[in-house]
Amino acid sequence: MQRTVDAAHAQAESLREQYGPPGTRPWSARQSQTYETAWRAWRDLARDVQAAVTTYATDHGEGRQDVEARVKRAAGQTE
Repeated sequence: MQRTVDAAHAQAESLREQYGPPGTRPWSARQSQTYETAWRAWRDLARDVQAAVTTYATDHGEGRQDVEARVKRAAGQTE
């Protein structure tokens, strides 16, 4: 799940880099819609991972932050 979140985040960031900051150069309606879709996907996936981490931590009597750190390490993220 975390790798999927990371990929969705990378996609949203890639689009933002490709389109440039919206304040300096207006985006087309299509660009805005594409970015908004990517951003929402990332946000929703991240929310689902946080819920799963919280549930796991609660069920196993562990700290949520500890579980989250392990998940991110396992997914290949550096802290």
